[in-house]
Amino acid sequence: MVKENWIKLPGLVDAHVHLRVPGGEHKEDFRTGTAAALAAGITQVMAMPNTTPPLTDLETWQRYQSQAGFEGLCPVYLYCGATRDTLEQLPRLGRAAKALKIYLDPTYGQMKVDNEEDLLRIAQVWPRDKVLALHAEGDHIRMGIRVAEKAERPVHFCHVSRKDEIEWIATAKRDGLPVTCEVTPHHLFLTQADAQRLGALGDMRPRLAEQRDVEGLWDRIEGTIDMIATDHAPHTLAEKSEAQNPPPGVPGLESALPLMLTAVAEGRLSLARLTALMHDNPQRIFNLPEQADTWVEVDPQESYTFPDHPLYTKCGWSPYTGMQLTGRIKRVVLNGREVVKDGIIL
Repeated sequence: MVKENWIKLPGLVDAHVHLRVPGGEHKEDFRTGTAAALAAGITQVMAMPNTTPPLTDLETWQRYQSQAGFEGLCPVYLYCGATRDTLEQLPRLGRAAKALKIYLDPTYGQMKVDNEEDLLRIAQVWPRDKVLALHAEGDHIRMGIRVAEKAERPVHFCHVSRKDEIEWIATAKRDGLPVTCEVTPHHLFLTQADAQRLGALGDMRPRLAEQRDVEGLWDRIEGTIDMIATDHAPHTLAEKSEAQNPPPGVPGLESALPLMLTAVAEGRLSLARLTALMHDNPQRIFNLPEQADTWVEVDPQESYTFPDHPLYTKCGWSPYTGMQLTGRIKRVVLNGREVVKDGIIL
């Protein structure tokens, strides 16, 4: 029974997480990552393919998708990846994976696709009824929009972070192009000033932007932006604080819903819009199955200092530590079973 002042939400979807399997299990794994998701009211996650080895062939993808199904506490759907050297794998992968992720910007080694011709070839091979998702920044956003038009196929833009970028996407949508996009909580709630305060703990890709960019994203939250996705990218504190070149990325699963509930409490978006951004749209765009008897109960009025219990992510830290938030997750039910109560995995 939901208490009188509590709100009931459907089980949420995070379409952009890094669970670090294979190759980075000291940072996160399928069990710890899905525990963090459930504690945050997220009952389906989609994990990225830039692992070691990368998920660019069917056999590797199948092996780790099977492992995710065995170890995960909630459903995990693995993206596949591609490079110009693995195009022959795409027809087989396209019959299995729900989505393909392409990296257009540097730092991703062998998974980087750096020209429009190769991206267009990939777009023409990948099934039209499955998501082609792009890590694209700056002018690469415009490249992705051109490819969507030339290939006459849907294209999804990950973690859009700048005002100019979201305006280009808004224009493409007005022109009738089949593009969608996501925004992360850290690009909605943090700026370059926070990056300076946090140091390596505030370094991610895309980097945190100026206040004008944050405001530009909020201006499009009710229309252009299709979903909130965390880009949960955990690294150990030692990697972040002791390495000469700290890896970019921050954990975000357990803070996502509390941050967005805080935005609802502050009148920055409606509860219906939050539900669309974190459940309805990602489920529809990625064609994910409905989850019967699955929901999240929250107290929208309760305020607290984040985090209010030890984090479940293996890395154990958050850039939001000490932030005052409004809206506490009280209970999560998955497939008819209570799995979280007052922030604790049962």
